[in-house]
Parts: sequence; C-alpha cells; structure tokens
Amino acid sequence: MALDPVTVMLDIGGKVIDRLWPDPAQAAQAKLELIKLQQSGDLAQIAGQLEINKVEAASSNPFTSGWRPFVGWTCGAGFAVQFVVGPLGEWVSALAGHPVKFPQLDLGTMMPLLFGMLGLGAYRTAEKIQGVAR
Repeated sequence: MALDPVTVMLDIGGKVIDRLWPDPAQAAQAKLELIKLQQSGDLAQIAGQLEINKVEAASSNPFTSGWRPFVGWTCGAGFAVQFVVGPLGEWVSALAGHPVKFPQLDLGTMMPLLFGMLGLGAYRTAEKIQGVAR
C-alpha cells in the first residue's frame, strides 16, 4: 500500500472510475485524464520552482544569490580533497616516511548535492549559449 497522498488519491480515483464506467475503454480514458491532471500539477510545481530560482539568482543581495556559488565551491573543495589532495597527500607522506591517513568524507551526502549543482551550472551555461540569460 502506497503512503504518499498522490498515489493514494490515484488509487482511490481508479477504483471510483472502475465502478462508474463499466466499459473498459471508457474507464481507461477516465484514468488517463486522472493521470494527466496529476502530472500537470507536478509540472506546474516544477515551473513555479524554476521561476523562484531565477528570481533568487538575479538578486543583488549576496545572501540570496550567493548561496549557490558557496555550495558549489564547498562541494568542489570536498571533491578535490577526497579524490585529489587526500590521495596525493597520503602518497607523498608515505614517500617521506611519515604515513598520514586523510579522513574519508561522507560521499553519500556530498555527491548528490555536487551533481545537482553541476546540473544547475550546465543549465545556466545552456541559457547563456541560447542568449536567454544576460
């Protein structure tokens, strides 16, 4: 049994449609309309979030527009320490005869955030190429 409200509503709606329309073709069409309504709500929410992101990025206040670059640089630094600085530092310290073990970062938290930031960066680059952004 699904626990999220959207799936529960779709299940209930599907059962009601099955009782109201005994013809399978009509029931399938009604269920398709129900799914379209659910999807259009999701798409409207996504479009609204994109507009909010544009307004935040255009702000002159560094606490509003500057959090994305801050998170990007923080994730980039963590990525560099984990995969470049740490291994090279361990290797150099071992060569010097004083092995040092760098701490391991929690990549399960950092990597989705880093990939999301990279996706936003790619989206911004695409906007600039298309001439949409200033």
